[in-house]
Amino acid sequence: MSQLVHLMLVGAHCGDVELQAGAIAHKYAKAGHAVTFLHLTAGEKGNPPHISVEEYRQQKIQESEKAAAILGAKSITLEYKDAELRANDETITHVAKLFRERKPTHVITHWKHSIHPDHALCPKIVEAAWLKAALPGFEIEGLPPHSLRSMFHSENWEDMQEYDPDIFVDVTEEFDAYLEAISQYWFVMNSTSFRYFEYYKALGTVRGCVNRTTYAQTLKYPVGGNVRKGSAIPGIEL
Repeated sequence: MSQLVHLMLVGAHCGDVELQAGAIAHKYAKAGHAVTFLHLTAGEKGNPPHISVEEYRQQKIQESEKAAAILGAKSITLEYKDAELRANDETITHVAKLFRERKPTHVITHWKHSIHPDHALCPKIVEAAWLKAALPGFEIEGLPPHSLRSMFHSENWEDMQEYDPDIFVDVTEEFDAYLEAISQYWFVMNSTSFRYFEYYKALGTVRGCVNRTTYAQTLKYPVGGNVRKGSAIPGIEL
């Protein structure tokens, strides 16, 4: 391997990017690359009736840390409130500061179209933070500028409008660990509104059928990007 990189997956809520691309994350972590899950909110407003919103927030953070450990990654959860996310200067600067501190080289995040407002805002925050982190004219607590190399979108059942995959990643060897990781989340295993575990296991199977592998997960280039269809994240060697 010629160069190790830092892959960061940025999601609106704890559990989002693990579901969307957790097996991809594990594949690159196994190859020695640094992997971080950055959650802008905990996703705490979907609390079960037996616990409070704050208690569920703490539970989801703990679940995210367990899932990340299984996938060979780190987990960071910010203090923003579920269903109240804003693409304002404060949020953008906060994420830009993390980019300068953590120095991710590649980011995976939500697709731009979603039925969930937090999901739709997430890629806008990432793009604006990327610009702000990269430009030397922005002073952020004395930290030197840092630019991402690339950004990709991953697949979520709530973000499917015009989502047409560009990259199919074979995650056959990583899928068992992926299923174990997402099962750490209470909502994945117990939600009465959506069958998360069954859906994402089936989605991995369906994408694997198209990819001619047992399981696969997909990524999409940003609109207007230099699209190169492929089977791996460009610029990251396995």
